[in-house]
Amino acid sequence: MSAVSSLEEVTKQMRDLAEQGSVPSNVSEKIEEAADELESEDRELSVRVNTASSILDEVSNDPNIRQHTRTEIWNLASKTESLE
Repeated sequence: MSAVSSLEEVTKQMRDLAEQGSVPSNVSEKIEEAADELESEDRELSVRVNTASSILDEVSNDPNIRQHTRTEIWNLASKTESLE
């Protein structure tokens, strides 16, 4: 799988998670922010990946999310880090 298709797949998964009704709105906004960061082409990929990973790490510590959602966020963070 190419880097571009991997990037597109990860951002799609982020957006899908953010749209789930069980995800608190503040968490959804942060996940969308991470996806936007990855798609932003005004910086190098490594910078975008690091920024998005930091956002996902921060949001995974939110006490208001379900464990299942937290696990999905960790999986997305892992996939994001592998994009470099």
